[in-house]
Amino acid sequence: MLNHASLIVLLGLVALSSPALLFCALGLASLAGHPLSEKVTGRACLAANVLGLVASLGALALMLLHGTRQEVIALGDWVVLPHYHFTVKLIFDRLSVPMVILSFALCGVIAAFATRYLHREPGYNRFFVFYALFVLGMVLTSLAGTIETLFTGWELVGLSSALLVAYFQNRPAPVRNGLRVWIVYRISDAALLLAAIVLHHLNGAGDFDRLLGPESWPEGHSAIGEEQALVVGLLLLVAAAGKSALVPFSGWLPRAMEGPTPSSAVFYGALSVHLGSFLLLRVSPILDASAELACVVVALGAITALYAYLVGGVQTDIKSALAFASLVQVGLIVAEIGLGLRYIALVHLLGNACLRALQFLRAPTILQDYHLLENAIGSRLPRSNGRLVPISARFRAWLYRFALERGYLDALLGRWVVAPFVGLFSWCDSLERRWINLLAGRESRQAHARPTVEWIEELS
Repeated sequence: MLNHASLIVLLGLVALSSPALLFCALGLASLAGHPLSEKVTGRACLAANVLGLVASLGALALMLLHGTRQEVIALGDWVVLPHYHFTVKLIFDRLSVPMVILSFALCGVIAAFATRYLHREPGYNRFFVFYALFVLGMVLTSLAGTIETLFTGWELVGLSSALLVAYFQNRPAPVRNGLRVWIVYRISDAALLLAAIVLHHLNGAGDFDRLLGPESWPEGHSAIGEEQALVVGLLLLVAAAGKSALVPFSGWLPRAMEGPTPSSAVFYGALSVHLGSFLLLRVSPILDASAELACVVVALGAITALYAYLVGGVQTDIKSALAFASLVQVGLIVAEIGLGLRYIALVHLLGNACLRALQFLRAPTILQDYHLLENAIGSRLPRSNGRLVPISARFRAWLYRFALERGYLDALLGRWVVAPFVGLFSWCDSLERRWINLLAGRESRQAHARPTVEWIEELS
């Protein structure tokens, strides 16, 4: 007879292994040159999501029955060095359980929609391989009990997202936008990796129950000092900003709409865009340790919400408008986290994810719905005149252009971040070429053309 602890371990392993088995089944069949049929793929996705959802709900029921608020499942040390160990841990608490239930529920709905939406699409099997990788990443990130486990899931989500943006690989624009998303994710991943290294250096481990105290979320206390919390927290904030498209990384969000509608719904409307908020909620005791850090989080969330509200108002396609509407709410969620409103932020996150997933799935038929409503009432639907605040015509024109250019964020990043890096690497390349020419006594290769700022801006 299994006891309470054994049942929790069993359910945790089932929740994690169901998307892993799905990814292995779809991926290995594709590698062998015998991809599964559409019917079998749809049933496999449905079975994996239902199994994972039932296991997650079972873990929640067990915790409620026994009155426990936190269950930690240690799967052992995978890497052990004299001053470092990589422990794989899963954690079930009031943050991870709602997030993993949300992931399985929304991914199951998206899978059911995608099996019909992508019927007879040439890349049908490829889509579901990336989809399975994404579900595995979301579940691993949600249940991560150490920052290394979280980083692994974080990477899987980023990789699958970039590949889905470039899903229509025969067209240049999706591939270019997928590369752009991947570059922004690299910056986010580098910041998260640096934060993990600093935490290991300060605390000797990346286990959340050691970093944030043994109390259950959100009642933990940071094990590091105020100044250290500020440094670690800023790195984590950069990681969250890149993943959730906060300012100044918001430019990749409309580019990500190049992927199929199901991927837009699950990645950028529902789950992936909220992953930065989830990270800030997980490390919220670190935010409590530094008042300056909390103020920066609130300011960044408010600026992002205002920016997304202005830019979203001038979008002319429904998917981009929904993406910026979702970003407004993400900015507000981040501001709530900075203000210490943890439960409000969590409920806000769950509600916004469900609403945006529904809206993205309804996006292909939204114009037909409007026409049906207008035919039913016999006139045009009422629209706002957009003049709630009296402003001058000149300022309104400037504001419109600012919103139309999406705050010039892409141009600013290209000119002040990308161009200096490209110039540095071009200089290193020229030094290498001169050194090789000196050793070889002849011209070894032609120098690459030095990229200009105008070329970088045109590429972006």
